[in-house]
Amino acid sequence: VTAPVSIVTPPTAAPPTELHDKRSWSLTTSASQTTEAVSGRVLAGLAGQHPEIVGLTADLKYSNRLSDFAEEWPERFVNVGIAEQNMVSLAAGMAAAGKMPFVGTFAAFVALLCAEHIRTDLAYNNLPVRILAHHAGITMGYYGTNHHALEDLSITRTMANLTVFCPADAPSIRAGIEASLDWPGPIYFRLGRGREPVVYHDGLPNFAFGKAITYRDGSDLTVITNGLTMAAVVAAVETLAGEGLDCRLIDLHTVRPLDRDAIVRAARETGRIITVEEHNITGGIGSAVAEVLAEEGIAIPFKRHGIYDEFAVIGPPAALYAHYRLDAPGIAEVVREWLAII
Repeated sequence: VTAPVSIVTPPTAAPPTELHDKRSWSLTTSASQTTEAVSGRVLAGLAGQHPEIVGLTADLKYSNRLSDFAEEWPERFVNVGIAEQNMVSLAAGMAAAGKMPFVGTFAAFVALLCAEHIRTDLAYNNLPVRILAHHAGITMGYYGTNHHALEDLSITRTMANLTVFCPADAPSIRAGIEASLDWPGPIYFRLGRGREPVVYHDGLPNFAFGKAITYRDGSDLTVITNGLTMAAVVAAVETLAGEGLDCRLIDLHTVRPLDRDAIVRAARETGRIITVEEHNITGGIGSAVAEVLAEEGIAIPFKRHGIYDEFAVIGPPAALYAHYRLDAPGIAEVVREWLAII
């Protein structure tokens, strides 16, 4: 039985390439536009000094640009075909034999379809497999609910030994991959589609898993986000600053282990927190922050903003972001509305 499909009409103000050029959302023709999908290039550059690095994908090497790694290191790359569960288990075996596999496929497939394999084969055995879960959130747009990943953080952040990392842009991905070479256990990289605007233009020289980044200091309230929504929140916060609202912006890039100290400090110093995420508000970073506040006994105005416990409708990503108010104007509007009622 197929549920009725809702389709979002694109707003006229959305980027024309995004809305009218089918090549911009076709998986077979959009690879040239995924300039920020740097995992393959980064791995290709590191592989010479790290013979343990191998790459695997489930028939999606162009979508995740692991093709860049495969072209330079074909003998260390495996396309397992459309067999995601087998890919995760195969990576576990390779890791047990001394390799460091980087496996790439859609977030909706690897986090949901392969949840048992991640938990039992990777996390339980604490094996150094790096999962490149790309096209997370609603970045798959037209491809529909079975390709959207709005539950993956809820699942992965409950698995012992599994690090969960949500990079905001290409420099963040590079920093995470480089840091992963000396990090124990498996890592879930929650990635976009390779078109995320750069927010860390000078790189992340002091990056560490589990240490949130205060992207912008402020005293009136704190906005906590990460990954796919980071660039939109940066723009929204700057808009609000122009209106006299001084927002602290925290990039909570690592959801597990969580930087509790950054959350507590923000709550005590700014007195109000709103989280923004391209994920169901149940179980994502909003829930993670709420858990910390509750356990620390900190009673402050708090709001979670994201997808409000529903299956996303279908349309171009830019239209979906506007519809769910996850673009910069929408996020700024949500903050204003929230402040007006607290």
